[in-house]
Amino acid sequence: MNPATDNRPRLLLAMGPGVADRLFTTAQRTRLAALTRTDPAFVAHTFPAAPAGHPGPAPTDSALAAAELLLTCWGAPPLTADVLDRAPRLKAVVHAAGSVKHHITDACWERGIQVTSAAAANALPVAEYTLAAILFAGKRVLRSAQEYARLRAEQPWLAESADWGNYRRTVGIVGASRIGRRVLDLLRPFDLEVLLHDPYVSAAELPPGVERVGLDELCARASVVSVHAPQLPATHRMIGARQLAAMPDGATLVNTARGSLVDEAALLPHLVSGRLHAVLDVTDPELPDPGSPLWTLPNVLLTPHVAGSLGNELHRMADQALAEVARYAAGEPFAYPVHAADLHRSA
Repeated sequence: MNPATDNRPRLLLAMGPGVADRLFTTAQRTRLAALTRTDPAFVAHTFPAAPAGHPGPAPTDSALAAAELLLTCWGAPPLTADVLDRAPRLKAVVHAAGSVKHHITDACWERGIQVTSAAAANALPVAEYTLAAILFAGKRVLRSAQEYARLRAEQPWLAESADWGNYRRTVGIVGASRIGRRVLDLLRPFDLEVLLHDPYVSAAELPPGVERVGLDELCARASVVSVHAPQLPATHRMIGARQLAAMPDGATLVNTARGSLVDEAALLPHLVSGRLHAVLDVTDPELPDPGSPLWTLPNVLLTPHVAGSLGNELHRMADQALAEVARYAAGEPFAYPVHAADLHRSA
């Protein structure tokens, strides 16, 4: 293609070391190269300014100065005012992951830079994990598997399982976030009573068959409480001592959001006593103390923050990002824009 007539936007990849290798398939890199003027093998991990006396601009600085688009992912360097001063042509950031709060700064909004995110693509595996956790909690899969392995003999499960099962079980969803809404969608085919707590959802916006309730009522009625609210000052430890004490005996708490949304100190006595069960993909701190009971309690399934996109699921986020790049290149609006005004109530 003649460089003088090539109207494809110039794009720079910016993300943490090794992320691009896991994010893109060979076919996706080929598509990116066809949509934009870029070097799919060149990834900016930081945006260092060229040192004084440098004979010419550093490769990263040269690419940044020419870039009209940034394609970012986990570990993207912050787009500070200083960085943006060195990117005079930058018009949009396409984030091939969820939250943009780690690298999109106020300076981006002030300069009118468009932002889009693959949060919708990342929401699906979290919702799938949550659905599995809810259904397994109702069937008491963790307990029965442990007992089966311990006894290594036939067991009269029918006699012990009077309160097991998922028929008309009440499930409470805390937060109609993008993930929370996907969970509600996935729950629709099942014979469950579904409650939702979210102060931003009106009665008219409720999905069919979902009942909107206050947080305390949700915790008191639900056999499974699943947390999907964003991490904000207002949601810090929103599942606290009062909510946990209200949960019915034998209920399960599922947290795939952020550990800080649950008061872990208040939760632990309920878990140690065996009154409550938990499926925790996130904790506070992210890695529990080596001596924490969470590691060994038989009524706790603790996973290392794996609900989100992993392995080949990263390619789904890459596909969504590439679709947004294609829209930009065609002069079309983004399908999944991120707006500064919405960040006060989103992840």
